Parts: sequence; structure tokens; C-alpha cells
Amino acid sequence: MAKMTTAEFRGYQQICNRDGMMMVIACDQRGGMRQLLATDPAEQAKIGEDILGDTKCDIAAYLASEASAVLLDPVCAVPRVVDDGVLARDVGLIIGLDASGFDVAGPGYRLSRLVPGIDARRVRALGGTGGKIMVYLRPDAPDEANAHNIAILKSCIEDFAREDLLLVVEFLTYRLDGESAEDYAAAVPNLVIEGTRISLECGAKVLKIPYPGTAEACAAITRLSGEVPWAVLSAGVDHATFLGQVETAMANGASGVIAGRALWKDCISLDRAVTRERLAAVAVPRLREIQAVLERYRRENAKAA
Repeated sequence: MAKMTTAEFRGYQQICNRDGMMMVIACDQRGGMRQLLATDPAEQAKIGEDILGDTKCDIAAYLASEASAVLLDPVCAVPRVVDDGVLARDVGLIIGLDASGFDVAGPGYRLSRLVPGIDARRVRALGGTGGKIMVYLRPDAPDEANAHNIAILKSCIEDFAREDLLLVVEFLTYRLDGESAEDYAAAVPNLVIEGTRISLECGAKVLKIPYPGTAEACAAITRLSGEVPWAVLSAGVDHATFLGQVETAMANGASGVIAGRALWKDCISLDRAVTRERLAAVAVPRLREIQAVLERYRRENAKAA
């Protein structure tokens, strides 16, 4: 099991709250954010990186300032959030390496992509506390479904290890062509467990993973991960659903939350005044509810110790 170096652990501390739990705001989406800002494809095409950057800056200003860290892309929002003073000095900054979208091969196999020119050294130059790499995995599919993405994962992990810089490893599972929603849902717990295994075998030291579907699967991931901390991601579910998932994940060994769309997906607008009003009125209270769950488990863990 890979263990964080002193420098990596220092970076990990900086993306955690004072109680040592990850409470990270994710807003590194690009294509997905365009779809939330406009329903018409023609209108989506008109939304430039500057508009996405404005939206991400607002999310960072209203939510990241209340959390321990923010996850942003290097295309729209970084280094702007640093250079313009949007991000408070005590908020960690994780910079995503993965490009928006994916290529497709074979029977619907998703091939991950990277943002050109973004590596560990560039993340540090942009003011990042650490980086994040996301790859797609279908551990139950033939090797050809995963070989490209595992190669990307290993390369990024090795690059960040050479620079002694924190890297958060994320994977997402997905439905194959012709696979029913019911069959996919039944497969999710094992897919996430096996995706965790692959990530750990590649050398992951901090994990950001999808909710695996059951309390038993969360517990299995904790046993498998050992000392490697893992955070549950929101995957765009509604807030009430995500709150329940956080509860189950924390009860079964998770080390925190990296939350995005569940917090802000129905708050953002092309009208920045509307976005700011909704972030303050809707998203911040949601964040407080998640933080209350984390705090409760902090107290319970302290009593158990």
C-alpha cells in the first residue's frame, strides 16, 4: 500500500478541515457545467471559458471559502482564482489534470483524456496544493477497456511522485453499450470495489470515488484501502440523496467528501447576480448540512478513541 511522503501528507492536511476530514468543493466540470447553464446545444456552444470561469469563481467565493479546499480545472479558473484573490489563503487548491469528455473505443469503452501541458510541475507553478486525475474504469470488462486509462493513471502517479506533490486519484464507472440500467446498478458495488483495487495497485495515496451503492461496499473499500483515505463524490445526485450517501460512507470509514453538482447544480445561472443569490441562499446551507454530518462522525470517532 502506497504511503504519503511528508510533503504529500502536508498537502493532504491542507485539503482537509481542522479535524482532518476532506471537505472539498468540486467545480472542475466544463461540458457538464455548460449543460447546466443552458439546455439548448446552440446556446451551450456560445458559453465560453470566460463565462465558465466567472461561474467557477463565484462557486469558489461562496462555497470554497466555507470549506477546506476547492477542485478546479486549469482551463477556465486557474490561475485566475489565485491571481485575482478569489481564493482565501487558507483554502487548499486541487487542480484537475483530466480533459473534458472522453474518446470511445470498441463496444462503448471510454478512453480518458488529459489537459495538454498540465503535469505536476505545472500544477505547482499554478499555485496548486495538489492535483487530481480522473479515469474511467470497467474492471469487469476485457483488458482493452482499461489499458489506456490505467496507463494514464500510472503515468500521472509516477509524475507526481517524482515532484513529491499530492495527487488525488478519482475513477468513474459507466454503462457499456447494450447494458441495461438494472444490470449496471447491480454491478456498481463490485465495480467501485474493484476500481479501488486497481487504483491502489497503481499507487494511489488519496482516493475520490463514487458512492458504491451499499454500506457493505463502503466498508469493503475501507478495509481494502487501509491507511489510504477516501472521499465520496456526489456524481450529480440531488442533495438529499447525497446527504444520505455521505452518512453511510462516513459511518463505514470514509475520510470526507468531495462535493460538486449536488451542492450547486441548481444554483448557477448565466446571470451572475442570480448565481450569487442562489449560492448564498441554497448551496451554503447544503454545505452546512454536509459539514454537520462530518462533525458528528468526528465527535463519535473522538469518543471511540
